Amino acid sequence: MIRGLDHVAIAVRDFDAAADGYRRLLGREPELEPRDGANRAWFHLDNMALEVIAADGQGATGDRVRARLETAGEGLWIAAFQVDDVAATGRLLNRRGLAVEPNASVTQVRAAGLDFVLTAGRIGAQPSPAIGAEDAAIPALDHIVVHTPNPDRALGLYGAKFGLDLRLDRANQQWGARQLFFRCGGTVFEVGASLKEPVSDEPDHFGGLAWRVSDPDAAQARIAACGFDVSEVRAGRKPGTKVFTVRNAPGGAPTLMLMPSPALETA
Repeated sequence: MIRGLDHVAIAVRDFDAAADGYRRLLGREPELEPRDGANRAWFHLDNMALEVIAADGQGATGDRVRARLETAGEGLWIAAFQVDDVAATGRLLNRRGLAVEPNASVTQVRAAGLDFVLTAGRIGAQPSPAIGAEDAAIPALDHIVVHTPNPDRALGLYGAKFGLDLRLDRANQQWGARQLFFRCGGTVFEVGASLKEPVSDEPDHFGGLAWRVSDPDAAQARIAACGFDVSEVRAGRKPGTKVFTVRNAPGGAPTLMLMPSPALETA
């Protein structure tokens, strides 16, 4: 049903600043797409795309972006899943109790307070050109994070209803968290829940994005030189991994850079 994560959308107020910010952060030239009352900058990577979107003029999409910014501000807005048959998948999710709304060639899904899209995908899309050397640009997304106050509801929603492949359900008392890892094509859809807070029916919310890097020290130096506030490179929670944080990513999206350990990835 769902082949993978097609793209994520970040809603912003200042399009030029955010598009240039992600251009410098990812080290790639975006594809600009003004349409339907909105400006978009598309950054295509090996396993998904990032869409930076802002309202600009009149149009249904621009109205939706403005409504989003008024109610929730800037940040991660939409996760789009790539499917073989948009209409058939929408009908199935509707039968499974989700709120779906066909919209042109895609279907919008509202679930647990989050916005999702079903799409046929970025057919034929190639990675966006690197600004400099290809090995200095960000190649792919490692995982997207969702925070939930109700992990059992998340299991039912993302596993049973969306049909994502649950690979690991782990509770760590030391961290005070329970983590659910779903395989989603070439990425991981990670759902985290606090063990210190009571379970509730409050909505889920998007956490952040973790991008892959092959050389974290070189990536940290490049991104710092581009004007970003970055942390030191440190050992990740998984043995053999290294990470660093970008504290001021455009659009307010929490951002981690990660050198994964292939032998220890969720297989």
